[in-house]
Amino acid sequence: MIAGIDLGTTNSLIGVMDSGFPVLIADEHERRLTPSAVRFEDDGRAVVGWEALDKREEAILSVKRLIGARIGEGPEGPFVVGRQGEPVRLRVGGRDRTPEEISAEILRALKSRAEAVLGQPVDRAVITVPAYFNDAQRTATKRAGEMAGFTVERLLPEPTAAALAFGLDRLGDQTRVAVFDLGGGTFDISILDLHDGVFHVLATHGDTKLGGDDFDHVIAAEFGISPAEAETLKKELVAGSETEQRVRRVCLPVLERTRRHCERALLDAGTTPGELGSVILVGGATRMTLVREFVEEIFQQVPDISQHPDEAVAMGAVIQAGVLEGSVQNVTLLDVTPLSLGIETFGGLMNVIIPRNSTIPIKAGEMFTNAVTNQSGMRISVLQGEREMANDNWKLGEFTVDFQPLPKGQARVGVQFEIDVNGILHVLARDTATGEDTHLALTSAIDVSDEAIEKMLADSLEHAFEDMDDRQFAEARLKAEEMLPAIETALASVDVEPGELAAIREAEATVRLALEKRSLQKLKSSLARLDDATQSLAARLMEKLMQE
Repeated sequence: MIAGIDLGTTNSLIGVMDSGFPVLIADEHERRLTPSAVRFEDDGRAVVGWEALDKREEAILSVKRLIGARIGEGPEGPFVVGRQGEPVRLRVGGRDRTPEEISAEILRALKSRAEAVLGQPVDRAVITVPAYFNDAQRTATKRAGEMAGFTVERLLPEPTAAALAFGLDRLGDQTRVAVFDLGGGTFDISILDLHDGVFHVLATHGDTKLGGDDFDHVIAAEFGISPAEAETLKKELVAGSETEQRVRRVCLPVLERTRRHCERALLDAGTTPGELGSVILVGGATRMTLVREFVEEIFQQVPDISQHPDEAVAMGAVIQAGVLEGSVQNVTLLDVTPLSLGIETFGGLMNVIIPRNSTIPIKAGEMFTNAVTNQSGMRISVLQGEREMANDNWKLGEFTVDFQPLPKGQARVGVQFEIDVNGILHVLARDTATGEDTHLALTSAIDVSDEAIEKMLADSLEHAFEDMDDRQFAEARLKAEEMLPAIETALASVDVEPGELAAIREAEATVRLALEKRSLQKLKSSLARLDDATQSLAARLMEKLMQE
């Protein structure tokens, strides 16, 4: 038996397949939702869920926002300790704990509940994560599951889970849907095609630090109350009242932050609002009338609210667990990676191996060679981003592959990237001469904020033309740096007429001047001129080599 778990910012749920149906497991008070709250007694015992909220001021809330994060990446709240740039730690219960350890307590409580109700061990799980979680956040979530005693069979993106819950009884349909998932602490927007049981994610965007918690904070500031009181106020609003108008006014700027993600997802998917069959709302924050009206305005249609906002993601996780168990048939999930991955090549260029929005799981690779004679190793710098030059992207890690010194272009190193079903990156490099493999240890994982990801995408569009110019100049510079010494070697081997030599020297001078002035167009034209000037020299050199 495999459990499906929604490890949420505000609430968490667990369920299993029972007689072919997804069922969420309730506690002894018939409550399916478990608050994602943890506090510690003086003896170190963890108290989870509703009981933890009895002393709310001592409880750790919204720990999902901290998992896989570093100090300084965003709002951190109480209990957080550590220096700038270090992984987040929380000082509670007399000692420091990681967000994974706190999350593991929530998962452990869910596991105990399921085992008590089912009367058997439950040690395998599908756990949902925001679609825009990066590699560090996904890895940390998986680690939390393992700490709780689960074998984590799959990390499932939350919008995909919601689409599963929506589409299980529509497996024969062909439609395109958007899933707008605004939970307590995270936001995701995904565009999917549903066709004959295949759930194909076309594009995904989001912000893992945007959700209902942010509404609570701005409402609390507006009315001079606590976030907990703001949450209650939000639930008890009377339509058209002065209070509701004030809440709308302060919440709209927060909600407006989702617009650019929706527009980008539509653009990446190559679709328009008119081509969508449904816009599905999930996540507790979508109960707000303001959110529903906002979504209707963006997507130009009344959103589908048929899914339970708090339970749809958990139901999808249970269905995916059923797929892995074999109890749910004819369902296939095809997810995507949100950013390009590649390596730095000679000249400081970004060589993309897996483009953004590639369907995962995916495995891709290329063969690389040594750039200079007698080179005895190759540094593999793994990059993530959308820019043409390596320095403008994020370095995830690097390692070196050693090989025997060889003439230029003779070494062969195969580099393979694999993104697994959980969205976690694995890198392998192989020296083809020896068959020896080197694996990347991701000490610096894909650990960037959502704001940085959004800026990366925006910069890639804003600087597209100059980036391409930079790339073309770098490639032309490499050609020039290769040609100039080669010409000197050829001139030392073959006699040339004075007039031909003068033409070659003049063309060389224009190449060097173009390099100095960093002029792409002049470098291109001067290289073409140098090509023409050395045609006869190259022919005579080839003839001599053939004779030898």
